[in-house]
Parts: sequence; structure tokens; C-alpha cells
Amino acid sequence: MLSKNAEVAQVLEEIGLLLDIEGKDRFRPLAYHRGARAIKSLGEDVVEVARRNELTKIPGIGKGLAKIITNYIETGQVPKLDELRTRVPIKVMELMAIRGVGPRTVKLMYDKLGITDLESLERAASDGSLSQLPGLGDRSVKQILQGIELVRQGLERTLLADALIEAEKIVSALRALPSVRQIEVAGSARRRRETVGDLDILVNASDTETIMGTFVGLESVAEVLARGTTKSSVRLTSNLQIDLRVIPAESFGAGLQYFTGSVDHNVKLRSIAQKMGLKLNEYGLFRGEEKVEGREERAIYESLGMTWVPPELREDRGEIEAAQDGTLPDLITPDAVRGDLHTHTDQSDGRNTIEEMIDAAQEREYEYFCISDHTKSLTIANGMDEERLEARINEIDRLNESGRWKMRILKGAEVDILQDGELDISDDLLSRLDIVTASIHSRMNDSKRVMTERVCHALENKFVHILGHPTGRLLLKRPPFEIDLSAVFEVARKNNVIMELNAHPQRLDLNAGNLRSAVRAGLRIAVNTDAHSVAELDNMTFGIYQARRGWLTKDDIINTHTLKKLLRLIKK
Repeated sequence: MLSKNAEVAQVLEEIGLLLDIEGKDRFRPLAYHRGARAIKSLGEDVVEVARRNELTKIPGIGKGLAKIITNYIETGQVPKLDELRTRVPIKVMELMAIRGVGPRTVKLMYDKLGITDLESLERAASDGSLSQLPGLGDRSVKQILQGIELVRQGLERTLLADALIEAEKIVSALRALPSVRQIEVAGSARRRRETVGDLDILVNASDTETIMGTFVGLESVAEVLARGTTKSSVRLTSNLQIDLRVIPAESFGAGLQYFTGSVDHNVKLRSIAQKMGLKLNEYGLFRGEEKVEGREERAIYESLGMTWVPPELREDRGEIEAAQDGTLPDLITPDAVRGDLHTHTDQSDGRNTIEEMIDAAQEREYEYFCISDHTKSLTIANGMDEERLEARINEIDRLNESGRWKMRILKGAEVDILQDGELDISDDLLSRLDIVTASIHSRMNDSKRVMTERVCHALENKFVHILGHPTGRLLLKRPPFEIDLSAVFEVARKNNVIMELNAHPQRLDLNAGNLRSAVRAGLRIAVNTDAHSVAELDNMTFGIYQARRGWLTKDDIINTHTLKKLLRLIKK
């Protein structure tokens, strides 16, 4: 995921949406939507492509769109978008971020009620006028109000993946300065929280004036909120706030521990220190006026009678007690992953061919790699019917026999769980697949009872191996559907079904607490990317972050095993 790519894609998407709402031409908006999708799935920085004058080589980007993109990269301006915003004065990206609200609904709300933003939409939803519009009953209005709250959260928070991109750019720029001795990202980003409110960066350097001047003068800075000799704060063009703190070497470890948090973790540590006659703060660990430790973070924990706690665990969920008695888990690391069990190609809604995806998997030195395109019920994703799926099975057999790749290509499919809990592909064909991932893609507003029964029924199918993205959430966009995971876990355990940890940065589903519950219930986890392009295979990193937050070890995760052991463990 590349930050500038996301910006460019959003520009094109907004132009397309405003043209949709204006309604003068039904075909022009499609070009912008297609262009936005192309930039989102681009596997390299769009700025570099523009520098090579190769924008028009990107499928879906013609000369007109290339000119808009180039102008935006060079000047930050998009005259066409400014003109459209004047003609159609709607904060369309805010409104369209609400699940279930499309261009037609936005146009209807604007024409009939003058709704242009979240505030006017919330007023109309609250006073009853919104429910009087055609197609918007009480249930729809309730969902819109829930969506407004989610969008507001999204405006205040940033996906971890996007925040880390911004952090890396800033850290790289500052690390290049001669006076910088140490620099670290702290806060919730270091704890690998799914979303972050702001970024904390700590630096130990001799020339603080140059450090702060460089920081506030970065190209991505939209607003300088504060500038000092030891702390400065800025807001980026992406709306993310960054706080930079200068910490002396003798306190850097203590500062890193303190500003990493969480608050609850730190409060308990300070309480332990007090009981030992010590004082802990961002400057160090003290006995009276004497500094006991401060330079090294690990030494802080050791002086308090415990092993060092990985940042991902610092949420006061039992990690301190485990560190005291030496029972912290040996957390999963990225190099333990041997394969990816859920990926897509251009056979359904992926961007790359099967050969391109397999080539990329081999570059990552995987031992096995599963191709699992959507099946027929998901028509929006060009899902495969039985005939196409059978052809894909035969194709993968031929690819394996070719000897072109050292890894084993696994035959899979992401099969839809229908309204009644049945699957949308026949058992005869499912029996020929190595990995069957069953997922919910429809009727996500069903009641908790209905959804639980629906999923549990699907897991009783003897050919299902994995439950895909088990709660259906999209971070900052869509809440999880209501489901009794305890009941699901029990049925999964009885039927040897694996729970997926979907590594897409907007999903990270299951969450950390649910992962711990799943393992306690005796289940194994598959960390899968659900990649729809070669570039998205790198999202495995975010799945590992989430797995660590869920206290998972190598043994808890099915795709850390050899192919032989994997196939034995999933055997039904």
C-alpha cells in the first residue's frame, strides 16, 4: 500500500462519484472509477511511474487521466475536481464511506433534502425526514446512523498500514541527518494496533534545531501545530498527526517504554515499581534521586523482575503477570510462514494472472500457495460456476506437473455461504479441492441467531477447511456482523475447521481477543492475505502483527507447518 497511490486513487474516485451524482454522462464516471481501481492495485509508487512518463501504460489510465495525475503529483492541484465541487457542493467521500449509501442515494438526499455532509445527514436521520425518502425506511436510517459513527471514527483514526507508510517516510528523512543517533516509532503504531489516532516518534540527536526544522518542513506536512526544541507536532496532508520528541540517550529506553504504552500497561508497571521502592517515568527508573536504568528498554523490565514484554502485548491483558513468571509466549515471526492459503487471480476479482501470483509466491520462498478465487454466488466478483472451477482445478494440476515452480500449488476456492448455510458449489466438486474456504459475503445484517446458525451449518459440511474473515468487519467502514463466536468455535473444533486471520489491513479479522479465544477453544489459525494482486501478498506482515497481538505462536498457525504436516492436519 503506497500513500501517494491512495491519494491519487481518491482524487479519481471523487471525480467519478461527483460525475455520477451530476448525472450528465453515464459513461465518463466509469473511466475515473476504473482508473482509481488501477492505481489502488498498482504494485509500485505512482510517482515513479509518472517520472518515467509511463502512466498511460497502466491499464485503465488514458491520456486525460494521466494528465490529471501528473498535475496532482507536481502541484497538488486538480482543477477539474475543484470545478466539480463547485457545481456539486457535496462532501461525497464522507457520505459514500457509509455502507449502503451510493451515488443515487446521495443525489436523492441532496435533491430532496439538501444533504451535503455528515452533519446534515445526521439531522435528517434524527428528525425523521430521511425515512420519508423512497427506499429509505427505518431500518435503512438506523444503518446510516451507525455508518455515520463509523465514518467519524475513520476521520479521526488511520489504518495501521497507512500510518506505518507515513512513519517510514519521516523516519527515513530524519535518520539521514548526521546528528541523529537513535530514532524509533512509539505509541499504538509500535504496539501494532489495527488503527492509530496519531504517531509518536522519538529521536536522540545532538542538533535539535536542524531536526525540528527538517521535521516541520517535510513535504507531507499540511500544518505545523507546535514547534519547540524538544517536541514538535504536525498534521500531514493525510490528516494524521505526528508528534516528534527529542529524548536524551540516558533516558531513551525509558522514553521508548513510556511512550509506547498502553496507559493500562504503564500504570501497572509504575505500581510494581512503587512496591519495590522505585519510581518509573519517561526519564528512567529511579531509587530516590538515583537513576537505576534509563538507556535500555529491556533493562527497565529486568529491573522490575520480569522479562521484556513485546510491544504488541502491552495492553494489560495478562502480559505483565506472564513476564513475571516467565510464561510469555514465543510469538510468531514472519519468517515462520511457509505459505498463503487464500489468494485471488483475474479468474474472479483479482488483478493478476495465476502465473503472476505463483511467481510472486515463489519469490517469497513459499513451500505452498493456494489459489482460491470466488465462486458463483458472488457475481459482483465474477465468481466461478462449476464449469469454470473444474477448469481451474485441471489447470492447477497441469501447472504442478509442469515443474516450473518448486512449490506446491494448492487447489482452492472461496465458497459463498448462502442464506440457509448451504454452500454455492456442489460437494462433488468441493471434494476435489485441497483447501475450501467458506465465507459470508451477503445478508450481513441478519440477526445474531440467524447468522450463527447459518455459519455453523456451513462448517458442518465435511469439505470445509477454513472459515474466511469470520466476522466480516472492515475497519473504519463496516462493523462486524452479529454472531456467537463461542458457538462457532465449538462447531469448528468438532469439524476440524480452521479459523482465518485475514491479513488485509482493512480486515485483520479475527481481532486479538477473538484469536486468543479461538486458541483456547482448541482451534488452529490460518494467517492468509486474501490477496487480490501481487502487491497484496505483502499484507502477510500485517497478519503476523495481528497474530502477535493475539498471543499466537508458530504452533498455533497452520501455515507455518511443512506441506506434509499441513495436509495431515487439515485432513477431514
